[in-house]
Amino acid sequence: MSITLTDAAANRIKFLVQKDDSKEGLRVKIVGGGCSGLHYKMELGVASEHDKVFERDGAKVIVDRKSFLYLRGTELDYIEQLTKAEFVFKNPNVTRSCGCGQSFSV
Repeated sequence: MSITLTDAAANRIKFLVQKDDSKEGLRVKIVGGGCSGLHYKMELGVASEHDKVFERDGAKVIVDRKSFLYLRGTELDYIEQLTKAEFVFKNPNVTRSCGCGQSFSV
């Protein structure tokens, strides 16, 4: 299983990386916290030899091995609406999420 990117997510990652050429992709990490126990942390980064890298059309998502256990099979999308723009995780491993949608449990 892998992490997949929609066209919108790939395009947004490429746009962000172009603004900071010292980075190669979007690093996604699962950290403890929030109402339901876990939440997503994202930042631009560079892959290490221990990371898993998933790519679409030149856009890279970088995930450490521990976080990948929670992200297997996830689709990453990017949406733009009138009031917000954000990355959206369609994670099949999530069993419960909080009311605000920012944290989850597996």
